[in-house]
Amino acid sequence: MAVAAIQEKIMQNNPFAPKPDLKIWMAGRLVPVLEANINVFDHGLLYGDGVFEGIRIYGGRIFKEAEHIRRLFDSAKAIRLVVPMTAKEVSEAMYAAMAANGITGDGYIRLVVTRGVGALGISTKRTANPTLFVIADAISLYPKETYERGLHCIVSSYVRNHPNSCSPRVKSLNYLNNILAKAEAQDAGCDEAIMLNVSGRVSECTGDNIFTVRRGELHTPPASEGILEGITRGVVMELARKRGVPVHETLLLRHDLYIADECFATGTAAEVIPITKIEGRIIGDGKAGPITKQLIEDFIVCRTRG
Repeated sequence: MAVAAIQEKIMQNNPFAPKPDLKIWMAGRLVPVLEANINVFDHGLLYGDGVFEGIRIYGGRIFKEAEHIRRLFDSAKAIRLVVPMTAKEVSEAMYAAMAANGITGDGYIRLVVTRGVGALGISTKRTANPTLFVIADAISLYPKETYERGLHCIVSSYVRNHPNSCSPRVKSLNYLNNILAKAEAQDAGCDEAIMLNVSGRVSECTGDNIFTVRRGELHTPPASEGILEGITRGVVMELARKRGVPVHETLLLRHDLYIADECFATGTAAEVIPITKIEGRIIGDGKAGPITKQLIEDFIVCRTRG
């Protein structure tokens, strides 16, 4: 049986598989998803050696495109990976993938750069020709009802990677730290996990940044606490300041989560979503608070305008 036929059979038996007519941008070509293959010797697959960006599309436009591309290049630089294209070429590849998949409204882009094919072993000098590919598709991280009731979270037993180890500021393909914490939350019957750093302070969720509201002021951990400097995080902080809401990048303890008047998470996929229960404790009155609601509304307006 041909490789493509085997892959098609596997995808047919997988309810989470992508649509078979999806086109992937790879090495200057638009390739059917069944033919979009990564070499088994690619170090992105073998060792999680690479970087990525998750990017939203609203109304046929890439949201905060320049910021995402800049962060991709920053992440690559931090791990000594040379992106094999210019920023302009990366932008053109994303729009080509969007066009090929008929995305003229809302959608999602996964932009990936791997170290490339190489010999077995973790040496960065034993690879050549980094691989870049673009997926343009739809995404829905949480169902509508979750946004209405808010996220129910645990505080994970898995500690966030130390910033001087595998820095969370690098959007790396090595996501095992996040994955294990997410699985722990799901095993507990919750939606999400909040991760602490090695000092026991609040860092972030498995795929989102976290904010608390206390006495009308916004609080969120700074980059030094082991967080990804989220694009949506930055937008929400700017929106809050425009509303006259004080914003503090400050150290947060587990206790600060429990006594918060409001709590919410931000991320490209999740956008802005309330957190209404942590470790079985009801946050505020158990519903999205007024500041959270206002920021959700402001973000919807912001994303519409681009």
